[in-house]
Amino acid sequence: MSRPSSIVTLAAGVALLFALGNAARTSEIRVLGVPALKEALDVIGPRFESDTGHRIDVSYAGSSDLIQRFDAGEAFDVALVWPAMIDRLLEQGRIAAGTRAEVAQVAIAVAVKKGAPKPDISTVEAFKRTLLNATSVSMSLQGASGIYFKGLLERLGIAAEMQPKLKPVPGGPFVVGPVARGEVELAVITTPYIVVEPGAELVGPLPGALQQYIVYTAGMAAGAPQPDAARALIAYLRSPVAAAVLKSKGLDPAAP
Repeated sequence: MSRPSSIVTLAAGVALLFALGNAARTSEIRVLGVPALKEALDVIGPRFESDTGHRIDVSYAGSSDLIQRFDAGEAFDVALVWPAMIDRLLEQGRIAAGTRAEVAQVAIAVAVKKGAPKPDISTVEAFKRTLLNATSVSMSLQGASGIYFKGLLERLGIAAEMQPKLKPVPGGPFVVGPVARGEVELAVITTPYIVVEPGAELVGPLPGALQQYIVYTAGMAAGAPQPDAARALIAYLRSPVAAAVLKSKGLDPAAP
């Protein structure tokens, strides 16, 4: 064999071994997550796959559905949900200790139908007045924003007056739709759900004194078959690359 031919053959062999080694390290990561992160993950996911060679399979569901799926014991490698759900899974031993990590936070805000007058929610009193004057308010039944909002109505002393006006729905993805269709006057939900609904408009975030940021949090499943890949995804979601995408989609990246 001539020297050039032997060099080409050797190089091809090395390339093949490298490819096989990468293939052996490639993993599919099953993710259960909240729809509020979908817009960002649609961009971050392919970049992660390109940079690492791993593949991710993300399944999104509203709060009620996610609770049911976790309770039913559905398998996953990484959960991307709200903190209380991660803590619950930790207590159940379904999330590996030491893997809980904040990814992004979003403000709770108010939405109206596109083109409708925007009410004043600039102060606590103005927000309270707007709620009392509204005919109906859509909110999440079991999501973090809905749980907080119900407690907020108690704090404001208007829970009894608001009860007949509340239109709870199973989860975040369904909160703004009724407003966009003109079936409900206001929606109270985190900003990403409002931004992605073309038939609705953002009025603004809750007044500062009433604001509660919802923190989307990641955790790796205990006993994940490919823990290194799962940890790599969580780390990537907290990287500068992911932070830039999260900002562009209306989310505030978690502090590194």
